[in-house]
This record gives sequence, C-alpha cells and structure tokens, in this order.
Amino acid sequence: MDHSVSSPRPAPATYAGAGVDISAGEDAVERIRSIVATTDRPGVLGGIGDFGGMFSLDVDRYRRPVLVSATDGVGTKLMVAQAAGRFDTVGIDLVAMCVDDVACSGAEPLFFLDYVAMGTLVPERLEQVVAGVASGCRQAGCALLGGETAEHPGAMGSDDLDLAGFAVGVVEHDRRLGPSRVHPGDVLVGLPSPGLRSNGFTLARNVLFERAGLDLGGPAWVGAGHSLADELLTPSVIYAPAVLGAVAAAGEGMHACAHITGGGIPGNLVRVLPPGCDAEVELRAWTRPRIMDEIARLGDVSDEEMARVFNLGLGMVVVVEHDAVDTVLGALTLAGTEAVVVGRVVDGARRVVLA
Repeated sequence: MDHSVSSPRPAPATYAGAGVDISAGEDAVERIRSIVATTDRPGVLGGIGDFGGMFSLDVDRYRRPVLVSATDGVGTKLMVAQAAGRFDTVGIDLVAMCVDDVACSGAEPLFFLDYVAMGTLVPERLEQVVAGVASGCRQAGCALLGGETAEHPGAMGSDDLDLAGFAVGVVEHDRRLGPSRVHPGDVLVGLPSPGLRSNGFTLARNVLFERAGLDLGGPAWVGAGHSLADELLTPSVIYAPAVLGAVAAAGEGMHACAHITGGGIPGNLVRVLPPGCDAEVELRAWTRPRIMDEIARLGDVSDEEMARVFNLGLGMVVVVEHDAVDTVLGALTLAGTEAVVVGRVVDGARRVVLA
C-alpha cells in the first residue's frame, strides 16, 4: 500500500504575484491622461496611449530648420524626494535639465518625453511626478508628448524611483547660438538660481546628512523660516522662455548660452568659448545661495571644489554683444527672470577665470 502524501500544488504564477501589477499601471495612465492634456500646443497629433508621440513641425516658419535634442535625469536629488516623501517638484527639475540645454542653441523646445522607473508602481506617486513634469512643460511652452512607466521589482527596491527624459526643439540654421559667435569684448550675463537646482546632491547629502546629521524636517539653517526639505526640493528655474525672449529682442546681439549644471561655471562656460578667448567671471557680482555657504562650512569644502560641483547661484550664463546688453537685460526682466552682468570675454587661451 502506498502511504505517500502528495504536496499541494502551488498557485498558478501571475505577473502580479511576481511583482508587476498591470491594473496599477492602467490606473496610473488614467490618472495622468488629463494632466498630459494640459501641455498641448500647436503641432501635437494624437494623444496618450498611442505607440509613438506625433508632432507636426511647421516647416513654413523656417528656411532651414535644425532640430536640437537633449536628454538628462535628476540624479540623487531623487533620494531627497524619496526621504521626504515629496515627489511634486522633481518632474519640474527633469524638464528644466533638458529644455534649458536645448535653449542654449537658441532653439525653441517643442516636445518632451519622460521615463519613470519604480520598484513598485504606486499610481498616486506617479501622478505627483507627472504633474511636476507637466508643470515644467507648461513653463517651457513644450508639449508632454509621451513617456514610459516601468515597474522593476527585484531590480529596484520597493520605494525606489528613477527619472529620465528628453526634449526636442527647433532653431533656424543661421540663428544658432554657439562659440562661433563669441569674441573678446562680449559681456557675460548671469541668470541667478535659487537653491541647488539639480546638481551636486551627492556631495550635499554627504555633508548635510552623513557628516552634519541634519534632519529634513528641521530648519534649512539656524534661523531659517523653512525646512531643509523645502530648501533642497526647491524646483529648478526653467530659463528657456526667457532666453528665447532675449534672443528675439537682441537678434544677432545674443552670441551664446551656457547652462550651468554638473561641472559648475568653469566646466560649462568653457563650452561656449572659441580658441583665443577667456571668460572672466566676477564672483561678487551676485549673491551665492545660503545653502551653498552652509555646505561649504559644514563640510569644510574648498572654494575650488564648490566651483566644480555647484553652480554657485547661476543657472545660466548668456554671452552678449556689448551693445546689446541693455536690450538683453530688459528682455530677461520682462520675462520675469532676474539677470545681472557677471563678467566679460577677453583675449586668452580658452579658460574660465573666477575672480
């Protein structure tokens, strides 16, 4: 007689049981459908749910249109958002990093696509992120044309999140900004940036949390009227519309534009210098954000290291013909963007000198 006992069979395998919830994904799409629609602009064809985003370029506006693209992420600023449980501003940062790169060529941002990866898809969290992306797109005047949301259980922690995106813009071929237009005598106009923008957060987190042991819920610094979380999650300013307004006002008087991201002022301003030119930057021409002074103090970070990691309070530097400075400053002010003369281009060996 056989006395063996058969083991119960395991339940059938499902995608949800393995960690991917298709129903949550469908819920997330419905949550963001109306949000995406708020970014529509002329040229958008179709809508969310198509296999590819479609945009009709009005070629009658251009004699020789050039498409300009840029891609980026938000970096470890996401870790601060995760620790604070606040995801409503990082989407703005994502758009800013891309459209402001596009604007450096003098190009108008046309559309944006995002990629959101999560360990576990939480529709409410995705809605916050995409609402921020849509806000950034509205500020930039571009359409959120599409995107992708991925759930990666096993490859990512349950609460982990990563963002990436790219923007596409257009500029007339003979109106492109860049080093070929720059020459000695040009003036450097800086566009101030509050907070850390979206760069240097690995060093900032090391100093503020690991070394100084600060708490996100506590004051940003002694006597501050806002929390450290508020300070660190301040969304990046989107400069593209203001820059394009200055280009329209100054025409040939706008020569180049440097987006100050990773690498700081020296690492980015040099990218718009032709051979035979130096850029001299007066550090006293603007006020450095208080949070950067706190990082330098708490971490005993050298001036050189601060300049290589952070933007020191300038999110963008435009290079302008001397005779066009007043026009550019007026256009930037009209666009609601603070601007200040911060230096000049002189004869040299393609160096950036901070003085």
